[in-house]
Amino acid sequence: MKSKVLVVAPHPDDEVLGCGGTIARHTVQGDEVHVLVVTRGAPDIYSWEAVEKGREELRAAHTLLKVSGIHFLDFPAPKLDTIPGYKLADAIGEVIRSVCPNILYLPHRGDIHADHQVVYQAALVAARPINGCSVNQILCYETLSETEWSDPFGDSAFIPTVFVDITDYLDYKLKAMNCYQSQLKQPPHPRSLQVIEALARLRGATVSLPAAEAFMLVREIV
Repeated sequence: MKSKVLVVAPHPDDEVLGCGGTIARHTVQGDEVHVLVVTRGAPDIYSWEAVEKGREELRAAHTLLKVSGIHFLDFPAPKLDTIPGYKLADAIGEVIRSVCPNILYLPHRGDIHADHQVVYQAALVAARPINGCSVNQILCYETLSETEWSDPFGDSAFIPTVFVDITDYLDYKLKAMNCYQSQLKQPPHPRSLQVIEALARLRGATVSLPAAEAFMLVREIV
């Protein structure tokens, strides 16, 4: 049975950093994948040209990954903590009802970036298992330069419980991330292609695979 998937990304490139290989695996297997980008750069911080450049890069990456649909909410980044939570939850809920995904990927609640924390909470509200909600599996992904820089306490730690084999899809992830030239850095920065590959190799080695992406399972209805 084919799946319908929705990946919720606070900002462009989070979806590739967190689950680019898994997205490729889904689409190659015939699943329908949608990506919801919650923000655009606040105009007093980011120029129109910078925002459009990011979206051009996103579309190139998603074409490579064969993403079925891209959804933009245009809330201001990095200012989601100024938006009432119910407005974010309502907007995300509209996309969930439109796409009807059975698998939902979210940023980790413990990420150092406040936008990630707010998006996680709002999406969890939007995906409550009531009123015929289609979502029966919720997974959190890790985002390099956000997840690993959080504070070292139990309620913020990323503790992987699900590992997806991306051995055959790691190249897709790296090529998709290479589309985000405005976001890439030189090693040893975590947003470099070398470190992105290193994390995939490490997560794979954890479960005796050549490469994997790791997730935290939030809820699963079987």
